[in-house]
Amino acid sequence: MAGRSVLRTAPLLVLALVLEVARRAKRDWGATRAEARTSLPGDDILGPAAVVATRAVTIGASPGDVWPWLAQLGQGRGGFYSYDRLQCALGLDIHNAEEIVPQWQDLAPGDPVHLAADVPLTAVVVEPGHALVLRAPEGPTGRQVVPGGFTWAFVLRPGPHGTTRLLVRERYVCPDVWSRLGVELLQVASFVMTARMLRGIQERAGGRPRWPVTS
Repeated sequence: MAGRSVLRTAPLLVLALVLEVARRAKRDWGATRAEARTSLPGDDILGPAAVVATRAVTIGASPGDVWPWLAQLGQGRGGFYSYDRLQCALGLDIHNAEEIVPQWQDLAPGDPVHLAADVPLTAVVVEPGHALVLRAPEGPTGRQVVPGGFTWAFVLRPGPHGTTRLLVRERYVCPDVWSRLGVELLQVASFVMTARMLRGIQERAGGRPRWPVTS
C-alpha cells in the first residue's frame, strides 16, 4: 500500500517541481542569477517584499542612448513598448512611441507616470542614464496596484563594446495570503508584457548587440 501511495504521489511532486521551476524562470527572465540577487536602486523604498521579479535584456547602445526611452514611459506619454493592440483591447489607451519626444524627457522625482488613466505611479528615483524607480500610491488616492505596496525599477548598467544591460525589477509587499495569491497570478501577465517591453526598448534603442556579450 505504501508503495502504491508513493507511485501516486510522485507524479504530483514532479509536476509541482516543474511548475516551480517555470515560475522562477518567468520571474527572472533574461537575468543572470547574480543580477536577480544583487541590490538595485529602489530596493530600500519598501519593507521586505513577498514577491520580487527581476528581468533583463542586453541592448546594443550606451546607457545614455537607452535612457530617453525610459524617461518617456507611461500612459499618455511614450507607452510601455509592449503589445500595442492588447493594451488598446484592454481599454488602457496606451500607444507606444516609435521615436523620442522632447517634451516627455523632463521627468523629475514626484512626477506621475500612469499605468492607466486612473492608475498613477510616482517617480521616486530619477537618475538619467542610470535608474528610474516608480512607486505605487499608498492610501485611498488612486487605484492601488497591490494593497501592501509596489515598486518598479528600471536600471541601466554599461556593458562591453558600448552595450547596456537593462534590468527591470518589480517588488511587491503582500500583507496577507490573498494579496500574495493575487500577485502570483499577476506575475503571469507581468512576464508576458515585461518580456515584450524589454524587447521593444531593445528594438527602439539599438537592437541586439553585434558583439557576443556574456553576463
